Amino acid sequence: MLNVDIHTHIMPEKMPLYSQKFGYEGFVHLHHHAPCRARMMIGDKFFREIEDNCWSPARRLEDMARTEIHTQVLSTIPVLFNYWARPQDTLEVAQYLNDHIAECCAHDHKRFIGLATLPMQDPQLAAKELERCATQLGLKGIEIGTHINDWNLNEPELFPVWEVCEKYDLSVLVHPWDMPGADAMRRYWLPWLVGMPMETSRAICSMIFGGVFEKFPKLRVAFCHGGGSFPGTIGRIEHGFNMRPDLVAIDNARNPREYCGHFWVDTLTFDEQTLHNIINLFGSKRVALGSDYPFPLGELDPPGKLARTVGLPEHLLEDLMQNAPLAWLNMRKEDLL
Repeated sequence: MLNVDIHTHIMPEKMPLYSQKFGYEGFVHLHHHAPCRARMMIGDKFFREIEDNCWSPARRLEDMARTEIHTQVLSTIPVLFNYWARPQDTLEVAQYLNDHIAECCAHDHKRFIGLATLPMQDPQLAAKELERCATQLGLKGIEIGTHINDWNLNEPELFPVWEVCEKYDLSVLVHPWDMPGADAMRRYWLPWLVGMPMETSRAICSMIFGGVFEKFPKLRVAFCHGGGSFPGTIGRIEHGFNMRPDLVAIDNARNPREYCGHFWVDTLTFDEQTLHNIINLFGSKRVALGSDYPFPLGELDPPGKLARTVGLPEHLLEDLMQNAPLAWLNMRKEDLL
């Protein structure tokens, strides 16, 4: 059994000073203040402390050997999406990040699989960069946010990106970011504990109710953090669909529960009952190992620890750790051996 982790983050060891180059603030830069450590900074504001496992393929391979992870899917850190910036500037940053991820994958394409980041606020630019990532860099998919500024993921403006994903058979990882209301809940880490799960449910419901999976049936979409709050509120979501179709079913007449098993979620739940719930709701072939490596809100020691220790039958564990990730990537086990 190969353990394939679909939810890991990476960034370059050195970031250009984009705020100086572009002439406005908001871009992340790194302050390397100690060996193998750096502070992520936005202007003069501290964002996060990171270690070399956030940029070093060699360090990652050491951790993967220790925790029995065969393959990591690499994606950028959501704070680097930069959807708020001028599209051409976001494109330049995205190209830098995508080239770095492709370089990491070139170290060992069986151990690292790369996802692109895109200037999603300009879907035409995003589609063009995605073509480059697919045809020149060999990246296998994209990571996007749960919304794109004022757009939910069902907006027709985003269709050019979905079209390229289908054309090149690319996977889509949806990660929460820019949680609305964060300024009103600064204490207790609530944006990460409450806002992120809500954001993921928002993305799932937008794609379901907006008919994205109907318009683009070949899309393979995975949602981070066990699907956020969606699994725990599917009853309410379905009830709203049934009781007020005039408000909910205006773009898609299909019951939202029918989509459970159409898309993927990762295993990052931290709770045995919740893990069993998402397996029952989505099916074990749609629940894929995801750790959020290398960040402290992830499940790192080892990735998938909960799934490995709750006594799942071997065939279910194999689905979570290997079969579901490979199905999402549209790869075979032999491709990684």
